[in-house]
Amino acid sequence: MSVRRVAILLGKDFKYGSKGFIFILAIVAPILISLVLNLVFGTFFSQTAKLGINDQGDSRLVDLVSASDSVQTRTYASADDLKRAVEAGAVDMGMSLPENFDEDTLSGKSIVLPAYVWGESLAKNRGILLASINSAVRQLAGQEVPVHIETTTLGDAQSVPWSDRLLPLVLLVAVAMGGIMIPASLMVDEKQKRTLTALAITPATLGDILAAKGLMGVILALVMSIVILLMNQAFGVQTGLLIIVLGLGAVLAALFGLVLGLLVKDINTLFATIKGIGILLYAPVIVYMFPQIPQWIGKVFPTYYLIQPIVEISQRGGSWPDIATNVFILVGLDLILFGVVMLTLRRTRQYAI
Repeated sequence: MSVRRVAILLGKDFKYGSKGFIFILAIVAPILISLVLNLVFGTFFSQTAKLGINDQGDSRLVDLVSASDSVQTRTYASADDLKRAVEAGAVDMGMSLPENFDEDTLSGKSIVLPAYVWGESLAKNRGILLASINSAVRQLAGQEVPVHIETTTLGDAQSVPWSDRLLPLVLLVAVAMGGIMIPASLMVDEKQKRTLTALAITPATLGDILAAKGLMGVILALVMSIVILLMNQAFGVQTGLLIIVLGLGAVLAALFGLVLGLLVKDINTLFATIKGIGILLYAPVIVYMFPQIPQWIGKVFPTYYLIQPIVEISQRGGSWPDIATNVFILVGLDLILFGVVMLTLRRTRQYAI
């Protein structure tokens, strides 16, 4: 495989493939769906996450949290004032800092912080606040410290607002449209137009062709996923980790798209196949949208191992320990599907030229 040949083929696919209906749909559909859902649920212009603090000992943690661009902080003179503010929705979360909090943190003692959460606050705001607090505590102590935040929900408790439930669906649409449909449709188009024969007599190998089309799917899926997260202000504070997870998901989708492209003979069959396997793609999102469904069901489907880390990072403020197992499974799925692509390539090579 030649990097130069792959780059030339990738440029060709972007030049001519970007004019196709599926490429345009892969860009327009996720953005349009996200805009409609945001307008319906009124979260497009949602404000910055708000944190209320009752500081009983002039803690430096207040200044450290206030320095974050993702958080607005308000201080309250008493725990009762703080509780009333959370119940009224004036802040998304309220936290009481004991008098000797800084000293206990610096000494490495195990600390339990009581916190109140407004029941109607957005899950992503809660995640941002929890992540910001944990980051500020690490800055204050200069090390990892055993701080546990015990939350109590106040007000009209709504476990997961619909705006948050539907975000993974839009992300999965972006990944599926860009990562699966683009490589698969490009391969099918090459076969229908018999241009694979022309490419085969050039120095380019079938491996170069697959790499270029797969890379195009990865790029489009990753870019559109980032766009959707930016539109929904759902990056949280672990931006780098989230992009890595999205990249692994884009690779998984592109590899699956290449398998379809190698096996399917025409575009109508491709669309029928995509519709037929829709439940395999979107089942974990359906489970997440309806919490009354047993959550273990989602783990049966491969896309769960993309959705769970994204939700954990963007909406719950999770970090690497919270998603490590599922990310390793996602990497394993990538490797398995890469092996399937290689096996399919060997078995279909005689029909490709």
